[in-house]
Amino acid sequence: MDGATGFAVSALVNILLSLAGIALSWWVLQNVRLDLFLREPKGIQAKVLYILLSIIFGHGLASFLNDYMGWSQMLGSLFG
Repeated sequence: MDGATGFAVSALVNILLSLAGIALSWWVLQNVRLDLFLREPKGIQAKVLYILLSIIFGHGLASFLNDYMGWSQMLGSLFG
């Protein structure tokens, strides 16, 4: 695989990991009772808060998984 193809595959994997992480975070946050801390739990600001938290947590999860994959590949070159 040449350099450009490798970058394209890496970008695609990062995008898919980010979207999966955001979706997973959204799903998990649906069980968190943030309405106890919000004035208007059904309002638009509450929904935006859930979206922003999903993006933040999803990005963190995707970054961790991406780093882990990179570290795993580096370890492979140590023993190869």
